[in-house]
Amino acid sequence: MNVQAPPSTAPLASGVKLAIMQKRFDGVTRKMANTLLRTARSGVINTARDFSCALVTADCELLTAADSYPIHVIGGADLMARAMLDIHPDLKRGDAFLHNSPYHGNSHAADHTILVPVFDDNDVHRFTVVSKAHQADCGNSLPTTYMGNARDVYEEGALIFPAVKVQSDYVDNRDIINMCMMRIRVPEQWRGDYLAMLGAARIGEREIMRMGRELGWEALSDHATQWFDMTERRMVEIISTIASGSARGTCTHDPLPGTPAGGIPANADVTVDAENGRITVDLTDNIDCLPVGVNLSEACARTAALVGVLNSLPQPVTPNAGSLRRIEVRLRENCCVGIPRHPHSTSVATTNLGDRVSNAVQLAMAAIDPKVGMAEGGAALPPAAGVISGHDPRNGHAFVNEVILAAGGGPGTPVEDGWLSLFCMGNAGMPFYDSVEIDEMLHPMMIETRKILTDSEGAGAHRGAPGIVTVFRPIDCDFELGFCSDGTVNPSLGTQGGGNARPARQYLESDSGEITEMTTSEHVHVRADQRVVSMTNGGGGHGDPAVRDPRRVARDVEEGWVSPERARAVYRVALTPEGAVDEAATAALRVA
Repeated sequence: MNVQAPPSTAPLASGVKLAIMQKRFDGVTRKMANTLLRTARSGVINTARDFSCALVTADCELLTAADSYPIHVIGGADLMARAMLDIHPDLKRGDAFLHNSPYHGNSHAADHTILVPVFDDNDVHRFTVVSKAHQADCGNSLPTTYMGNARDVYEEGALIFPAVKVQSDYVDNRDIINMCMMRIRVPEQWRGDYLAMLGAARIGEREIMRMGRELGWEALSDHATQWFDMTERRMVEIISTIASGSARGTCTHDPLPGTPAGGIPANADVTVDAENGRITVDLTDNIDCLPVGVNLSEACARTAALVGVLNSLPQPVTPNAGSLRRIEVRLRENCCVGIPRHPHSTSVATTNLGDRVSNAVQLAMAAIDPKVGMAEGGAALPPAAGVISGHDPRNGHAFVNEVILAAGGGPGTPVEDGWLSLFCMGNAGMPFYDSVEIDEMLHPMMIETRKILTDSEGAGAHRGAPGIVTVFRPIDCDFELGFCSDGTVNPSLGTQGGGNARPARQYLESDSGEITEMTTSEHVHVRADQRVVSMTNGGGGHGDPAVRDPRRVARDVEEGWVSPERARAVYRVALTPEGAVDEAATAALRVA
């Protein structure tokens, strides 16, 4: 029987004890992550690290998500655990649940999640461990995990598992396994990834049980309560340093078939109440769900707003149920950045439109208080982060995998330049860009170019990161490429006087020089005589570029990120022939 632990009545622990205990919990999720990284089969997991591990309490409050993608778990781990309890109220030791339903708290269908309830020796449910990983293939109607043009979940085609019991008494439900093996294009690869996720979850279960027996289960529950209270107090302190006020931020996703001609706007109405330590993000004034795959799931809409706030704070905050109590996110049903109704597709929910929501929140925060917030980060999922598929001529085997060679650059902030390898806002720089050599070893492809795109950054006192140009092609075969990009029509916006980034561009180029432009969302056949050229968005700039430290501008020119001409025209910095700052000429330019 699923018995809940009683509420805590323990005295407050010291700060040192709280910190040590929390490090023990963080260590559990890090062990889970290490297991998943080292045992998964798909490159998108074991190379790009597209996975997350988390721990929630029995009453579905997020305790820790160490080394995880924010978009995966910060605003969704509790929803997934709640769905498990609602659908299966009679949990037992040895149960495990496969969950990927975006209509029941998950992010999107490609993120398979294993949920394992943890019980004490009296069969009282104490915690739930969460192991989530983006799949190389999830059974979509096309060999890609990003179906940007899908009219609905049926055209999307993925297998949907709403917290389906995949193990009882530690034994697999072979019916579920067989369904996946028959539907997923790389079944043995998926089976290996499933075992890696399951192994990570069981590691988490084992470690929590060890802690409970060593320290006492009531001590663990008491810690969670007190940790939440402490991090909530810390959040109140940080919010109190921000100016109060309200502002709207709007960022726009590039248009897709069936969407408004100018694109899909994401409006975020943000209110900071510094005196009472609260921040509200209202996403209700947005258009209804659309017949495309970029609608947000509830988990991603909520998390995207939270990410925008957390990114904007002047000091780092531990994201958990305690600190997040101070952020209210308002959503509405049947909204493209709210709570979708089945069967609207949310295939691309973790990146594109979600990033636009985070960016809108960051811009609104900057408008309320210039000391916080950010510009807009570079857009997500260019062809350089697309899914390639086909048959490898070296061994005849089918392959499907997302290659993450490059994506958007980070936005400028009030205190620093944008992070070069951000990838996208919701992933917070956590993904590793693929090794060129490993991608070429695992797939019949050659990466001919990966380099900084000069003069692509949003200029500013703190500039955005530049874009990246990547060129790759199939070797001795054709392959398919699926992607859902953004930023070719609506580039990253600057703030507080900062400039916009250069728009993205992507095209196929044949050996004979024929150019075929590619649109926002495509599934294309790439011939052996063609190369894919992907130029990604940089991040927007923050602050007037004419007050940027001239030495930093000179360094950007030296690195090839900014041209001498742009340094002079935009940043008002003159350089000597040797590349040093010409102090007198720079002063004259800036006075003028």
